[in-house]
Amino acid sequence: MVASRSARERRATAQAGPLGRAKVDLDGDQQFLYRISCTACTARGHRAWSTHRAGGDNGFMAAMDRWIFHLVERHPGQDAPCLEFLPEAQRRLHERREER
Repeated sequence: MVASRSARERRATAQAGPLGRAKVDLDGDQQFLYRISCTACTARGHRAWSTHRAGGDNGFMAAMDRWIFHLVERHPGQDAPCLEFLPEAQRRLHERREER
């Protein structure tokens, strides 16, 4: 059974921890786009910092990796379930950099 958008949002928000809020949208190809925003940080003016990026790399893992790096860099000491995946996120980042 495929999870609904709201179920995906609840799961992503739970993984992101107390500072994260997740939103799941659909793109023009009906693919899921994940946006995780920070309740403590702003990026431009009044907008919350978020992981959303234009393009095809907005899946759950890409968004969660960006969120993990944001937590580690901007909110050290903050606890969130997703931080257990930090080593894997770092490995994926290094692999992407080596591909360039």
